[in-house]
Formats: sequence, structure tokens, C-alpha cells
Amino acid sequence: MKKNIGALILVIIAFVVSCKKPYNPPYIASANSYLVVEGVINSGSVQTVIKVSRTVNLSTGVAQNPVMGAILAVQSDQNASYPLTETSPGTYTSLGGLNLDNSHKYRLSIKTSDDKQYLSDLVAVENSPPLDSINFTTDSKGLNLFSNTHDPNNNTRYYRWKFQETWIFHPAFSSYLKAEGDTIVLRNFVDDNIYTCWRSDSSSTIILNSSAKLSKDVISENPLTSISSTSEKLGSKYSILVTQYALSGGAYSFWQNLKKNTEQLGSIFDAQPSQIAGNIHSLTNPAEPVIGYISVGATSSLRIFITNQQLPNWVTTPEVQNCKLDTFLYAYYPPGSKTAFNQVAEYLYNSPGHPASDIPVNAISRPGSPPLGYSGSIPECVDCTLRGTNVQPAFWK
Repeated sequence: MKKNIGALILVIIAFVVSCKKPYNPPYIASANSYLVVEGVINSGSVQTVIKVSRTVNLSTGVAQNPVMGAILAVQSDQNASYPLTETSPGTYTSLGGLNLDNSHKYRLSIKTSDDKQYLSDLVAVENSPPLDSINFTTDSKGLNLFSNTHDPNNNTRYYRWKFQETWIFHPAFSSYLKAEGDTIVLRNFVDDNIYTCWRSDSSSTIILNSSAKLSKDVISENPLTSISSTSEKLGSKYSILVTQYALSGGAYSFWQNLKKNTEQLGSIFDAQPSQIAGNIHSLTNPAEPVIGYISVGATSSLRIFITNQQLPNWVTTPEVQNCKLDTFLYAYYPPGSKTAFNQVAEYLYNSPGHPASDIPVNAISRPGSPPLGYSGSIPECVDCTLRGTNVQPAFWK
């Protein structure tokens, strides 16, 4: 009997698998395009930055759809207005810090180039208390970073964090040489450094926490991010800048709902998708959904640096792997040929009509003799500026 049940189960599984058909939800090709508003009205001395875009269909393959040519302004409950200027496609910025009066309420107005108008609700100023500290721990998997904060007045309760991380990295090989046309010369490491670069990235998840159920407004050891022990980020020196936002209860609910819908779906145990209700509305068409929540308040920030000397003896893995040094000779004789082939001219010389495929690294020569050729590798294994910048950030120390 058991054998028959097992056979029946296999037949059912085979039938189900064979009957699978691709399912393309109608929303993938929906004609609707909803307004998306991202940002916070900063009430302090830091610039206010608001990004405005529209949703795109998954079927188009387009990642971004910025709204350009719109008119944005911060408005107070006393009819004061603070215009924002478009500084890049879809990004609108205040001229400086708005330095708003914390006793009043504020909102954001938007008028798009096709004369559609949008307005957020008037909200009170929610200033963030200082970030107390950022600390880290290590385990067998890598580095774990945490934030700590508290409000002695017990007024904040709801928090959100974002971060930007920056790190030093190096390519597989350090080049002491460079090609200038049909000449190989020594590289100037001051003006033409391609071995030491900096790279940055921003947080891609929604980081929230609340002390609403605690007797004191204290957030301790709040997880920010984890970095694998093999990550290139930890190879030399790493820095993280954490920005903390104070939220109202409504704003916290919005971000919590957004987090559930974007990060916590995929298994039967996760939250079910739900409508994300923000505080921005269309005046032109009240039935039109608008995605976003505008908060007002001053933020607090803190930066720390971590060197690889502070970490266990981890072996990091370069992002570009399988790099190798090749040999390029002025006179290379292919097997069976008596005619020399100039590999240096073919692969390393660099001119407008003949771009080099490789970068020279070291000279190959006998003592007291001109170079016979050079070792070299592909640009990705030598030139760090292909993945970062060789200009040291102003905040670096």
C-alpha cells in the first residue's frame, strides 16, 4: 500500500510540473504610471532634496523615469513658500538649509509640466535626537554594524536610518608604466594614480525601529548592515555615514508597510501585499494614487572609519577575479615562424586610431639592456578608476 501511495504522489508531482505555464500579471504591462515622491523636508541647515519620478512597467526594462520640469515648493501653515530647484533630472533641491520654525507645520507642493498638481498633508516638525554611536562586531561570517540613540525627553519613539558607505580598494596589479602613443613611459603616481581608488554605495533596504513599547526612548544595537568577511570593502579601510530620521506614527506606519511590500514578500509566512497609503495627494485627480510620504525635521548623522587592522585576519576577494599577467615582447617569434611579431605595438601602444587592449605593468629586461618587452594585463585588472574614483573624498582621514 505504501508503494502505491508513493507512486501516486510521484505521478501527481509530475503532472503538476508538466502543467506549469508562465504567468504574467496584468500589472506588468499596466498603462498606469503613478507619481513617486522621495525625500524629507529638512528643517535645519542641511539642504532639502526631493526626488520625483513615475512608476514604470516591468515589461519595459526601464529602471528610472524621472519627472523633469516640475515646480516644487515647501509651504508653511502661515503661507510662507520655499522654492526648490531642479539640480538634476527629477531631483529638486533647496538653495541652502531652510532653517524652518519648528512651531509650525509644513507640506510639499508639486506642479508637473503637464499642469497636474499634488500636495502633501501639513505635518509637524520631527527633529532627530543625536546619534549616540555606531559600533560593530565580527563573527564567522563577517562584519556587523549597529546604531545607538536615545531621546531623553521620550518624544521621538519612531526612527528610520539610511547610510552611505565608502571604501578603499585596489586592482590586482599596480602599474608603474603607461603608454603614450607608441612610447612606454614611467607612470606619475601623483597625477595618474590608478592603483588606489575609493568607491561608495548607499543603503538599499528600509531600516526602522521603534521604542514605542518601551518605558524609555532608547534604541540600542539597532542592526544597520552586515558585510561578508571576503568583501572587497574590508580589504583596506572602510567608512560608513549613518543618517537618522525621527518619524511620526503615521510616517512609521508608511515605511513599515513599504518595507513589508518590497522586502518581506516571497514565502507563505511573509506578510501579504497591501496598499501603501502615503500623505501626498493629487489635486487634479483625487482618485489617482501617489506613492510617498513627506516628513519634516532635522536629521542627525555620524561617521566612523574601520581599518582592516581592527578586523580578524580575513582574506578578502577582489570583485574582478581571474586576473593574470601576460608577456608582451618587442620581438616575439610565433612557433614555427622566423618573422618577429611586435606584441608591444599590437597590445600596449595607445593612440586614437589604435586603442590599447592591455596596460603595461612592469618592464622585462636584462641588466644594462633596453626592455625586451613588458608584462601587462587587461584594464579591469590594473585600472581602479574603471570602478571608482582616484580622488580622495574630502571627509576621508
